[in-house]
Amino acid sequence: MKTFLVDSAQVSTAAGVWQSGLAQVVGGLIVVAVLIGAFVLGFRVMKKELPPPDPESQPRRPDTGQPPGEVSEYRRPAEMPQTDGEHRLMPYQLKDGGTETSPEPPSEEKRKWGGISSGGFGSGGPGHGD
Repeated sequence: MKTFLVDSAQVSTAAGVWQSGLAQVVGGLIVVAVLIGAFVLGFRVMKKELPPPDPESQPRRPDTGQPPGEVSEYRRPAEMPQTDGEHRLMPYQLKDGGTETSPEPPSEEKRKWGGISSGGFGSGGPGHGD
């Protein structure tokens, strides 16, 4: 039966290297080399990308001063069509959205809440309708 005997000098040398900090220094240098390599690779990739566009080539806002697609209008509730008692209205017979455009702004009374408090959760308010 063969046994593998380890020389105690080899064990003490390996332990001495670890205890002296040489292994930590070598490991730290490897980590620093990997980080420097990552930065160099990142700069190379960044150089291959297209440059950012010039301010002159950016889209401009229209002369109206409003963003494109924004509509400013007043809305009011659409009137519910009346039917006789025998027939009912189908959804396709109702106007879309339940509101229609209005030329004049709503009155001040319609824009206010009408005395209903709306305390949010944790605000200390009594809630709706109190």
